[in-house]
Amino acid sequence: MKKFNLFKEIIILDKQELFNAINSQKEFAINTKGEIIFTPLADNEAIIYLGKHTPQPTNSLMPPKPITLSEMLGKNYQVVEDEDRVLIKAFSNWQELIAANVVRASYDDTTGDGVGEFSNKDLEEIGWQATEFNITYRELVELIEEKCDGILLCIEQEEPHYQFSGLGFIADDKHAYEVMYSYCQEKIKKMIAEDDLYSVDNLTDDEEEAAQFFKVL
Repeated sequence: MKKFNLFKEIIILDKQELFNAINSQKEFAINTKGEIIFTPLADNEAIIYLGKHTPQPTNSLMPPKPITLSEMLGKNYQVVEDEDRVLIKAFSNWQELIAANVVRASYDDTTGDGVGEFSNKDLEEIGWQATEFNITYRELVELIEEKCDGILLCIEQEEPHYQFSGLGFIADDKHAYEVMYSYCQEKIKKMIAEDDLYSVDNLTDDEEEAAQFFKVL
């Protein structure tokens, strides 16, 4: 997966396309590639902005007051206009972006509790069954981030102290399923063969059910 660290990344947009979206008065989003997309959004789409611009009402005695792109997008965005481009840094808006993204994310790693489930029901079944053999969600997430395509939308910094918070967007759930299933199958097979605590005779009912799910019994 590609790590998209909002502390470091600058999103570049076409200025005219951005103004067109703003003037449409429709709700639109900006994704991590700098593309403008209108709602409804596709599953697993990571965005750095979601909203719409509603002009203030005016009358003949009060002509419209020009507003800047920064005012249109919101105070938590750093915006630089460069000829026909717009450059945006969005890290200050992280809390709002969690709410805007979590409904489409494959997993949520923004809390101190860590990842506790996958949004895809098939991936979640693997995660749930794997816990019977002490294979953690963290272990599976690290596997996905190494082996699968997608976006890890995050804030990560080293100084003044380490900080990380992220949302994972898996590009291909079917491929992630195959990677996770194969990993768990091989690990559980080895545990049953080599660890007396997990020998066939010592398996609990839940462990036996999980072993059957991974087709090692």
